[in-house]
Amino acid sequence: MAALVFGIAAAGVIGFQVALALGAPWGAYAMGGAFPERFPPALRVAAVVQAAAIALLALIALSAAGLALPSVVQELPWLVWLPVAFSAVSLGLNAASRSAGERRIWVPVALVLLASTLAVALTAG
Repeated sequence: MAALVFGIAAAGVIGFQVALALGAPWGAYAMGGAFPERFPPALRVAAVVQAAAIALLALIALSAAGLALPSVVQELPWLVWLPVAFSAVSLGLNAASRSAGERRIWVPVALVLLASTLAVALTAG
């Protein structure tokens, strides 16, 4: 169940990053609100990279739970801790953001990501 929660939350984050990459005017809710409207081209590329990284982390969590490609984490069991570390860093960065909107939206999401992936890691471990 925790892996599914992580996957669903990650899908929301991926959707947000893809929207930023496509020019959605939601910059106030990312990168500390430094670009309150549309991201410049370099940050749009960064949003695509972040979306891909989060998709990989979701795949790892789902693999650890035996829901997708279970052999991946069986071969490299330490991988399950990557989403935990990413989620912890994400929580810290979002909590420290200068953007109140970013904190309001992403701190709760990061908490869900951290709690769910930690539950996956501890049960897979």
